[in-house]
Amino acid sequence: MNFEEFKNCGLRRSLNILSGKWKPLILQNLFEEDRVRFVELWRNMPRVSKKVLAEQLKQLEKDLIIERTEVHNFPPEVYYKLTERGQKLGPILSELHSWGNGLA
Repeated sequence: MNFEEFKNCGLRRSLNILSGKWKPLILQNLFEEDRVRFVELWRNMPRVSKKVLAEQLKQLEKDLIIERTEVHNFPPEVYYKLTERGQKLGPILSELHSWGNGLA
């Protein structure tokens, strides 16, 4: 495979979208709930800073995997949910989970 083929490789693009220490856990939370508030995600993922979580969420939003909704209350509420594109990751992540459990 030459560089141009690698640059346009679907596997490389997919791994770039999913790369990030917290993205798999973010997606796991979103597969368990229809929509999740930022603070709930943060509480469910110990040791992640709010800044890093926000960055990972922005990347997933940019890649059209999740959708951000802001509710203008006081205090404001921010919700995240999977897009249709993001929902297609369900079977793939489930298989990775099963494969990883088989390694133990």
